[in-house]
Amino acid sequence: MADVTDAAFRFIIAKYGGPDVMYTEFVSADGLASAGREKLLIDLKFDESERPIVVQFFGAKPENFYKAALLAQELGFDGIDINMGCPDKAVLKQGAGAALIENPELAKEIISETKHGAGSLPVSVKTRLGFKKNVLKKWLPVLLESELAAIIVHGRTAKEMSLVPADWEAIAEAVEIRNKMEAGLIQKTVILGNGDVKNLADAETKAAQYDLDGVMIGRGIFGNPWFFNHDRQNKKVGQKEKLKVLLEHTRLFEKMFTGHKNFDVMKKHYKAYVNGFPGAKELRIKLMRVENAKEVEKILKKI
Repeated sequence: MADVTDAAFRFIIAKYGGPDVMYTEFVSADGLASAGREKLLIDLKFDESERPIVVQFFGAKPENFYKAALLAQELGFDGIDINMGCPDKAVLKQGAGAALIENPELAKEIISETKHGAGSLPVSVKTRLGFKKNVLKKWLPVLLESELAAIIVHGRTAKEMSLVPADWEAIAEAVEIRNKMEAGLIQKTVILGNGDVKNLADAETKAAQYDLDGVMIGRGIFGNPWFFNHDRQNKKVGQKEKLKVLLEHTRLFEKMFTGHKNFDVMKKHYKAYVNGFPGAKELRIKLMRVENAKEVEKILKKI
């Protein structure tokens, strides 16, 4: 997720109980292919503790995906994901993200160029049920014919954004479509579901119930680095521990991104970390005014 799953937060997630596979925030393939790509390289930093780690690119120019894929190899990523699901207007205006659902020929060309540049790295696609309506029966075969390592299906259309509950019955149709086509494919494409997963037990239940190969977590990880930690599933994380990790996260963000990212990015995390205990609202208000880690530490010491 843009301005959420950056290197600082991923390090925290890995430390407190990491997932089977980690994904970066999405990065512009066009930007990486441009002369000014250096400012984007900060978004491609990762720590060895995050492995296996997959880099996610977005864009609409096949030749730039080829260049981005070569860079992914050079930087040592474990896989490449192509974003074909983002509903953000600025992304759609470029013909990227979920707009590619309505442009299957371009989507296939992008996948082909990415695989060409990826070498032995596996390539996956994250997408949605459709743009304005569910077109999975037409759209998914296009992706499957490209013989991807994995397809992640978010259970909403682009038009629905996150305004309605994720449709897991529809996600299950993706598995049925894959299974029917399997005989004609060289490799079996892994199908992962995504949308409204509450906790690790919920993810495991959904994977079993809908016959999925796995589940991707997005917003559920926000403010909860312990999400994937099996040992913590039945133990509530207390206020003191949450605030301790909030400060650790803040210091790490400041160390990694000062001069590259606005400190206000951290305030999204404060809203997620600080809830569910007496005085949380008042504390959030104070944290919305801070400008650096020292100010955060000063406020937290008082409580």
